[in-house]
Amino acid sequence: MSLLRVVGRPLLASMFVAGGLHAVRSPKDLAPIAEPVVRPVTERVEALPDSTEQVVRLNGAVQVGAGVLLGLGRVPRLSALALAATLVPTTLAAHRFWKVEDPAERAQQRIQFLKNLSMLGGLLITADDTGAAPSLLWRSRHAAHELQRDARLVRRSVRATARPAAAVGGLRAKLPA
Repeated sequence: MSLLRVVGRPLLASMFVAGGLHAVRSPKDLAPIAEPVVRPVTERVEALPDSTEQVVRLNGAVQVGAGVLLGLGRVPRLSALALAATLVPTTLAAHRFWKVEDPAERAQQRIQFLKNLSMLGGLLITADDTGAAPSLLWRSRHAAHELQRDARLVRRSVRATARPAAAVGGLRAKLPA
């Protein structure tokens, strides 16, 4: 693994671990902010708890778990996708700069919104990073080409041996028993 991955993954994950711990420990602080985003989602997704505090706690727990896994380099692609999935509602709930009236506060919220978009971009790049190993798509295409090559080889072998075998079979049939 490259030095950039060893250093970069924990740096990217650190914000999620810290924010997730805060959400798990103090969901009451974040529930009023999250309410406008959580309500419509919980109405559509029955698997989520009805309580906004529980959804905030669940989101925080996913951020802590996936952040730790990403920081340690364990299942980094899946961890990055999980973090990206939690970042979208977090950003939409916490940084609604378009609804803020005060120009200074609006500028701060816009900066935080754009920071989260940047982190989302980093997570998406991380989710796509195969760590110099061939991707599943490449491996499946390569395996398919190998199977096609093997099938052509078998077909040629069968054709090459079928005629002589048929000739020998025909001669044996003509011989007296």
